[in-house]
Amino acid sequence: MKKYIDQGKQDTRSGYGAGMTELGRTNPNVVALCADLVGSLKIETFIAESPERFFQVGIAEANMMGIAAGLTIGGKIPFASTFANFATGRVYDQIRQSIAYSGKNVKICASHAGLTLGEDGATHQILEDIGMMKMLPGMTVINPCDFNQTKAATIAIAEHQGPVYLRFGRPKVANFTPADQKFEIGKALQLTEGTDVTIIATGHLVWQSLLAAENLENQGISAEIINIHTIKPLDDRAILDSVKKTGCVVTAEEHNYLGGLGESVARVLSQHHPAPQEFIATQDTFGESGTPEQLMDKYGLNNKAIEAAVLRVMKRK
Repeated sequence: MKKYIDQGKQDTRSGYGAGMTELGRTNPNVVALCADLVGSLKIETFIAESPERFFQVGIAEANMMGIAAGLTIGGKIPFASTFANFATGRVYDQIRQSIAYSGKNVKICASHAGLTLGEDGATHQILEDIGMMKMLPGMTVINPCDFNQTKAATIAIAEHQGPVYLRFGRPKVANFTPADQKFEIGKALQLTEGTDVTIIATGHLVWQSLLAAENLENQGISAEIINIHTIKPLDDRAILDSVKKTGCVVTAEEHNYLGGLGESVARVLSQHHPAPQEFIATQDTFGESGTPEQLMDKYGLNNKAIEAAVLRVMKRK
């Protein structure tokens, strides 16, 4: 099995900031909007270098989405950023009516998603945002796994025509993908080859899946890891090719199992190749206050939980 190396822990929100810095230097149509969270979104360099292309909206997220939609009419490419909870749940009506319905070229960039927001607790730990956004017609949904991939995704979505939801997180996590990677929207990445089980993961759970695969290899179990950075449009072919070979699948995500990646994978399998599946995700519950590590352990979103799910699903083949 190919070994992936942690190049040094970095937060994915800083990957977004690095991507915005590069876009500020290379794409004059990119503009940034923020809802009073500049430091948390790591876009200080973009603002310092291109102050005339930044709009501080304040704590008025619904207004931010309306402004972003309007900016597209003049040919601008607005990146509207705030915490994931405020970028979706608080402003869903504005996104649906002003952005998705008319296919506006707005990039909704959502930090601090999932349980790993940590100590801020359940009111801020949104676990249903992927489901909300993937159900909007025409919305592209992207959930990268580390700093490098988040930077690459940020740059890539500027070239994509249409609304995008880009989801990333707060804590420092393993940075293990290539710095010079090509990010192709809608194209899954097979990280390891395996014959016994497919593990399909997104976001922070990709690294945990790689850790699980190493431990499983020591037990004589060959796991194929697929990194689904684009949840919509989903790479059906990559999923089917892998599961047809291994005969079973575990999906892993930092999101509610209702409406997330796992349900999208289950739809593909039920239509084309039914196979046993286990879901690593939160189980229709809110989170609570705690460190990211404590929460991921309690809610079963780590490599140990993935290993256990693999052993369960293989018995169902």
